[in-house]
Amino acid sequence: MSIVVVGSVAYDSIKTPQGSVERVLGGAACYFSLAAGFFTDVKIVAAVGEDFEQEHIDLLKGKGVEISGLDRMPGKTFHWSGEYSGDMNTATTRDTQLGVFADFNPKLSESHRKTPFVFLANIDPELQINVLDQMDNPKLVALDTMNFWITGKPKELQKALGRIDMLFVNDGEAKMLAGSDNIMRAAREIRAMGPKCVVIKRGEYGAIIFHEAGMFAVPAYPLETVFDPTGAGDSFGGGFMGYLAQTGEATMENIRTAAVYGSTVASFACEDFSLRRLARLAKPEIEERFEFFRELTKF
Repeated sequence: MSIVVVGSVAYDSIKTPQGSVERVLGGAACYFSLAAGFFTDVKIVAAVGEDFEQEHIDLLKGKGVEISGLDRMPGKTFHWSGEYSGDMNTATTRDTQLGVFADFNPKLSESHRKTPFVFLANIDPELQINVLDQMDNPKLVALDTMNFWITGKPKELQKALGRIDMLFVNDGEAKMLAGSDNIMRAAREIRAMGPKCVVIKRGEYGAIIFHEAGMFAVPAYPLETVFDPTGAGDSFGGGFMGYLAQTGEATMENIRTAAVYGSTVASFACEDFSLRRLARLAKPEIEERFEFFRELTKF
């Protein structure tokens, strides 16, 4: 089954202990699309500016991403500048220029509205609700959010949570959202808000999935050198949701496998700056590393 992702497309300027890059392709919707595209058909809904380069449109199209929902608007493409240091678990934002993203108002075509799987990337919860209002009875809806929206638009986020099946957040955001310092209690409280499944992203420590049918933990792939963790969480979400869309069913068994595929794809995203590693990644490489995960967690 196909999946539609609604989120940001950006140009990133990034500095890590491994080097720096300027104005490289980024954004949650891009990372998600390339990751999910290894498993299913992906449609992207996002806004870009007049400065968005043809080579990046060609990259998305070349990876099979359906881009009719990529709206080119007058102005500049969203630009984020950040720096990682130490263990690179968090980035320090140096500059944010919203550009056309500030006026992003998703308009879904009939094809988008009928897509069975939906991923609402980290955008204003009011926009996420707007997208849900346009959808035609999707099979599964997943949503990502962050502390900015948890504290800035709690009522709107609560409304959105009541209409989704699955939430992706990191552990700090989960605790903030639930008002609890314990991740188990936080997940239970969040599930009471609406989502049947809560996916807690834990960076280099992997992820924990809390579902009405059980709980599952997956480690992160052990990398000796991390070049750029930007987009790793979105790549995890893409691999996860892409596999679920491929199977067509969000059973607990499929969710467990999806989590491992998510971690597998995310590990590749960290091996180079921007989407460079995902752009040259091949499916056999994913399957080989997936088998490594199988041995890593076998006992």
